[in-house]
Amino acid sequence: MNGNQPEIRKVNVVRYVTPLREGGSLPAIAEADDGFLYVLKFFGAGQGVKSLVADFIGGEIARALGLKVPELVFANLDEAFGRTEPDEEIQELLRKSEGLNLGVHYLSGAITYDPAVAPLDAKHASQIVWLDSLITNVDRTARNTNMLTWNKELWLIDHGAALYFHHSWDNWDEHAKRPFVQVKDHVLLSMATELEPADQSSKIILTPELIRGIVSAIPDEWLTNYSETQKAEQIRNVYVQFLETRIQSSSIFVKEAQHARESII
Repeated sequence: MNGNQPEIRKVNVVRYVTPLREGGSLPAIAEADDGFLYVLKFFGAGQGVKSLVADFIGGEIARALGLKVPELVFANLDEAFGRTEPDEEIQELLRKSEGLNLGVHYLSGAITYDPAVAPLDAKHASQIVWLDSLITNVDRTARNTNMLTWNKELWLIDHGAALYFHHSWDNWDEHAKRPFVQVKDHVLLSMATELEPADQSSKIILTPELIRGIVSAIPDEWLTNYSETQKAEQIRNVYVQFLETRIQSSSIFVKEAQHARESII
């Protein structure tokens, strides 16, 4: 399953800079051997590897749609890396996360996007609402926008709460055709007046080949603990089928978003 696989760089983590104590995931700012800083999201964190998979898929789909997302890399954590870490909680996390983790390029000086201060144009807002409805991203609310302003541009971050169907594999096909009712809480919903044009343009871009390419780039080691009976390639196929079915059935979540928007304006 290759398709149009994105080119994801691999880097080695050389320095743990500082933890970002947010929820149970405990991400950190770390330096890699390419000289750049990354927000490192750990394989062994409390939220589990599925949050890394969702973050990767959501971020690369957003990028394919032309939205700005910091570069995602596969960040290798060496076995000896955490031995000198004095914090026992962090040391345990580093030990559990030996191997490939997800690195998100650190946007130094970025600030949290506030739609009340800088409203988006309808096209841009509609693209983001459509994306989040597709990947069932529950984490783009007024409380936590997961959007940054950097160099006067809007950047999307953190899609780890998306694709929540993968916490229950048995009825993925049913989930794929459900409306995304949580869209009513989306921070950009009131601005999203061009959902149908966003639907049409996005479906042209997100071909089966592109979806398969993105999913095929997920490291095997992230998928090995999903199931005792399914192999990595079988799990990839579930993600592909879920996304392809959801794209084909996009009118369901577009209508839900339109209805939700009408109820708040």
